[in-house]
Amino acid sequence: MLISAFLLPKDEKNRFFLAYVKKKQYLCTLIACEVVRKWLIGLCMLMALPALAEPKTYLCEIGLQGGCGYYVGDAAPHIFMNPREAYGVHFRYKFTKRWALQAKVSGQRITGNDFTIRGEKLDTKWQTQMVNVDLMAEFNFFRFGPANEFDGRIRPYTPYIFLGFGAGVFSGDWLTPGAGNGTHAAAYVPLGIGFKWRFYDFIGLNIAWQHNIYISDELECRDALNNKHQLNGWNWMNCDLTGMLTIGIVFEFGEAKIPCRICNAD
Repeated sequence: MLISAFLLPKDEKNRFFLAYVKKKQYLCTLIACEVVRKWLIGLCMLMALPALAEPKTYLCEIGLQGGCGYYVGDAAPHIFMNPREAYGVHFRYKFTKRWALQAKVSGQRITGNDFTIRGEKLDTKWQTQMVNVDLMAEFNFFRFGPANEFDGRIRPYTPYIFLGFGAGVFSGDWLTPGAGNGTHAAAYVPLGIGFKWRFYDFIGLNIAWQHNIYISDELECRDALNNKHQLNGWNWMNCDLTGMLTIGIVFEFGEAKIPCRICNAD
């Protein structure tokens, strides 16, 4: 066909070759579009595989958190007075969709003004560096886990409450140079509320507001700020309290074995 085209008159030959080139370009365009279409279909199928697969449930979790901490006691009668940095790392084991156990190591710094024995406020300040270790039981308001079609009650988010026990080591120092007031230890009761959100397969977000009720009134590490002077006022227990409002990221691991639904159908 191409050879016979050379025998045509000049004008017809030009028209023939122009149509031939346009046809080839059209065919190349069709082939290219088909290749791109197939690639896009394959890419969409690969992206959809995780959603089509059985959602994974994990038993264990490790996380990091940071935020602000505060102290309530003789030198600070209200929450969020003199907020300072707070941080920690935790390990969580999930017994069920509702119940979990959390072990946490955290640190925070508290500070405030010094007072005289008569309760007169001074311009000087004190600070205490704290390290806490606690163990807490958690209860989720919703069944927490990866959403799936077999149980609509399971949600990837939930508010929760927690309660436990812990122990802290703290050391007080003056902010002005040259002072030190030794290292102390005390037990405490941690409790609070939080929110969990599982936004990816094994990654989530954790927000917690924790209060620690110490069986001690020596967090300031100052003799002028302890029980014998009764400066806690409304606090009839004469115990110091600390709090932390933190946000953190969590990573799940330890995949749980999912029971066979067909085997257990009966």
